[in-house]
Amino acid sequence: MQIKFTETDEEIARCFPVMLQLRPHLIESEFVERIRVQERQNYRLAFVERENKVCAVAGLRVNDNLSWGRFMYIDDLVADETERSQGLGSQLFEWCRDYALRMGCSMLLLDSGVQRFDAHRFYLGKRMSISSHRFSMGLK
Repeated sequence: MQIKFTETDEEIARCFPVMLQLRPHLIESEFVERIRVQERQNYRLAFVERENKVCAVAGLRVNDNLSWGRFMYIDDLVADETERSQGLGSQLFEWCRDYALRMGCSMLLLDSGVQRFDAHRFYLGKRMSISSHRFSMGLK
């Protein structure tokens, strides 16, 4: 098993089937370009590969702000549904946390939809806290 950041368009494209399980609105023909656009905004896509198969993916950003100082925000974290309950999501989460520490982050943040009870159980098990409410407003 190996965890690393994507570098090539092919590696990004190989992550699409797993990411689609978390973000079903995504369109395969647009995926690589959308990742490349986000990369220009500090986004990095990491993946777990086992036996030449992408098993889990995480999209993350390292940024700074007045509220938290230097922090990592995890945009996306998903293990392939056929690979769940094998510890891959946990290993990827720990890898992200370790990367945040190496990058000098003082906080690790993510949002999880209110309906995602299994994800909440996972994050609480990772000793994360529910620290705020997210308010949103659609603009289209």
